[in-house]
Amino acid sequence: MTDLAHLTCPSCQTGNRIAAERLAQQPLCGQCKAPLFQGKPVEATTSTLATILRNTDLPVVVDFWAPWCGPCKAFAPIFTDAARNLEPNIRFVKVNTEAEPQLAAQFAIRSIPTLMIFHGGQEIARQAGAMHGGQLRQWLVQELLGDQAS
Repeated sequence: MTDLAHLTCPSCQTGNRIAAERLAQQPLCGQCKAPLFQGKPVEATTSTLATILRNTDLPVVVDFWAPWCGPCKAFAPIFTDAARNLEPNIRFVKVNTEAEPQLAAQFAIRSIPTLMIFHGGQEIARQAGAMHGGQLRQWLVQELLGDQAS
């Protein structure tokens, strides 16, 4: 039996089931035919974040940011680069806390940028502050692989 990965389409929010071995083959949404991985973070809103977290088997890394935040702006290309390089093993999502203040309140965001890792819909790690690319990768490996990384 083939292992299936559940993913939410970043374009139409439809749930998709993809054979795990096909994740790296640029799968398309069964509904809208958009790529399920676009090499960039998914922009999430209050109405879409819950769906993404609930219907995605992959680890989901969420960047809570604001357009007026200097460190957020400096970190944005690093986060985008991580999405480009680490998909399809991790889903990367951005939440603009100015446009989505209810999400910032729901997740008790006290400083930005704040990164959160979710797996199975549950928060498993949180990190406040911008990081450079090596730090981000090291944090992801540490939090997602733990003892397996050594």
